[in-house]
Amino acid sequence: MTRPFGIAILAFDDVEALDLAGPYEVFTTAARMAARPEAADWPGQPVAAGWQVACVARTRALVRARAGLQVLPTRDFSDETPVDLLIVPGGVADAAARCPDTLAWVRRASAQATLTASVCTGVFVLAAAGVVDNHRVTTHWEDLDDLRRQWPSLDVVDGARWVEDGHVFSSAGISAGIDLSLHLVARLTCPELAERTARQMDYRWMSRPD
Repeated sequence: MTRPFGIAILAFDDVEALDLAGPYEVFTTAARMAARPEAADWPGQPVAAGWQVACVARTRALVRARAGLQVLPTRDFSDETPVDLLIVPGGVADAAARCPDTLAWVRRASAQATLTASVCTGVFVLAAAGVVDNHRVTTHWEDLDDLRRQWPSLDVVDGARWVEDGHVFSSAGISAGIDLSLHLVARLTCPELAERTARQMDYRWMSRPD
C-alpha cells in the first residue's frame, strides 16, 4: 500500500467514551511503537508507523459522549479519505442506529474497509446499516437479549469477549474492545507489536476471544 493505512472510529452523541478512546489509544500507541528502531527486527516487519487514526462524525462539531465528555472529530462524513479499518464504538447508540446519514456512511466505509469492528452496542449500528445480517456477533452482556429481539437473523454469541465472522469483528464491552483492538494490531502486523503496545499502555492483554 503506497498511501497511509486509514483507521476510522465513528463518533456520535452519547458514545461510550472508553469504547471510542480505548481503540484510539491502542492504534495510536501501536503506531508510535512501530516507529521505534527495534520494530524493524520484529517478524512481519510492522508497517503501523504510517497508520492514520481519525475520529469521524456526521459533522465536525463537538460530539457529546455519554456522561458529558466532549470529543472534537477530525473528519466528517463528507471526507473521502480512504478507510481500511472501521471501528464502531458503543454507548447509547439508538439515535446513531436511526440516523440515515450515519448508516449510509457506515455502509460505505465498511464496504471499502478491509476489516470492520464494533465495540459493545456498536454492533446495533452495524446491524441497522446492514453490515451484519446473518453474522455471528456479540455485544455487552446486558444487551444480548435486545440484540436477539431486534435482529433475529443474527447469531448472537454469549460469553465471548469478541467474535470474528469474515471481515467483521464484534466485541462485548470496553475492555474486550481494547483486547480486540490489540488482536487486530497483531493480525495486521505481528504479535510482537501488539504485545509491545499493551506493555506501553500498562494493560494486561487477554489475547483469546473466550
